[in-house]
Amino acid sequence: MALTLAMPWMLVAVGILILAAIVVGLLLGLRRGPEARGDSGALVARAERVRALPSFARAVRRRRAALVGVIVLGLAASALAAVIAARPVTAQTIQPENNSRDVMLCLDVSGSMSDVDVEVLSVFEELVEGFEGERIGLTIFNSSPVQVFPLTDDYAFVQAQLQRIRESFDYLEEIPEHWVGTLNGPGASLIGDGLASCAMRFDHVDEERARSIILATDNELNGESVITLDEAAAFTASRGIRLYTINPVDGIAEAESTALSDAAAMTGGIGFGLRDATTVDEIIDEVQKQEASTLRGEATVIQIDTPQLWIVALMIVVLGFLLVLWRVRL
Repeated sequence: MALTLAMPWMLVAVGILILAAIVVGLLLGLRRGPEARGDSGALVARAERVRALPSFARAVRRRRAALVGVIVLGLAASALAAVIAARPVTAQTIQPENNSRDVMLCLDVSGSMSDVDVEVLSVFEELVEGFEGERIGLTIFNSSPVQVFPLTDDYAFVQAQLQRIRESFDYLEEIPEHWVGTLNGPGASLIGDGLASCAMRFDHVDEERARSIILATDNELNGESVITLDEAAAFTASRGIRLYTINPVDGIAEAESTALSDAAAMTGGIGFGLRDATTVDEIIDEVQKQEASTLRGEATVIQIDTPQLWIVALMIVVLGFLLVLWRVRL
């Protein structure tokens, strides 16, 4: 921590005022005659004998010392007041740290999922309520992916965005909000492309962090994706990301369900059914089993006003100034 002045020009301003006061005082003193200075009192015979007395000499020295003290203390008080007016601040560098894991919610918003997406989003909201400090993001996809919001630990914002997307399914418009940007390619429900896109949404890729994708899809591919589900799972695993799937057709579409579970297993993750009673709790447990990593934020320099010691010093000097004034009867 370093002490600096927020308004150093105040020192210059006070210094100029003090110099101006001294100059004015000297000029007025030189212009005043003996009568104005009070030197026209009664003459005392043999005054030189009085001045020669040791007690008189001591009294004169004490008074001169007191007057010098008044001047010194006055200047010191002025200097301290100038420092306080210049706002002494302490500069401190703060680098925030966030011990957390990263979780990307990945939602298939294709037509075959329209009947269950509201239910899935409710599950996502329950997951967010169960997480503690994890950074959470949301990406939706159909024939093309769209990032709804990046990784963040602002849970109020996350909940608001999930609610907004969930409410968009009760639409009356021709193009609902959750379709915007997700229909920019041929086909629909391109699972592999959607998963790969979610895997690419993580930041700080050069740091070792606990990363997870929670993918909700029925795995009903309609068209040709750029990469297959298995290729996307392998890509996800290569980045050290675990995949957890939420399957609304678990126990109904056996081939699609098996493919989803196998993809999750390739990354060290697990497949879950949407309506399993323990899905939310088990996903939270699995994510939080991974060791949290420290994420260092951008260093920020803040300035804190620290006038306390200067104010105390000013009070002491002013008290001494008043005591000396009282002593010399000025």
